[in-house]
Amino acid sequence: MNAATPTSAEALARWHAVVESRDAAGLPALIAEDAVFRSPAVHAPQEGRDTVVGYLTAAFTVLGPELTYEREWLGEDSAVLQFRTVVGGFDVSGIDMITWDADGQIVDFTVMVRPMRALEAVIQHMGAELMRMLEASGA
Repeated sequence: MNAATPTSAEALARWHAVVESRDAAGLPALIAEDAVFRSPAVHAPQEGRDTVVGYLTAAFTVLGPELTYEREWLGEDSAVLQFRTVVGGFDVSGIDMITWDADGQIVDFTVMVRPMRALEAVIQHMGAELMRMLEASGA
């Protein structure tokens, strides 16, 4: 890596800053144009910056108020972040697996959630939030 290439630690710090701000407006600058989002709530990978930003924006609303990262593992171009939150009265445990490109933009974001009842609550609340967002945008 040359001096102009962001490190994983720098890319991760940018992610944490946006999460801590709870302001989804900072997401587009972090996401690569061809990014992919993989969720336990949907069958197929969701592709493209706008789609990934939409899912992460909804996640900020659904998971965000009580979301705390407890541990993290950092690789050369990726990180695994263990989190906890509460959704619909259920304690949610999960991980975010994030991969960055050479420019420090997120190219792959995978979420895993447990236990099953918590995942069901996340699916229900994410679906409702995504529908609300679609209706608000007039789509």
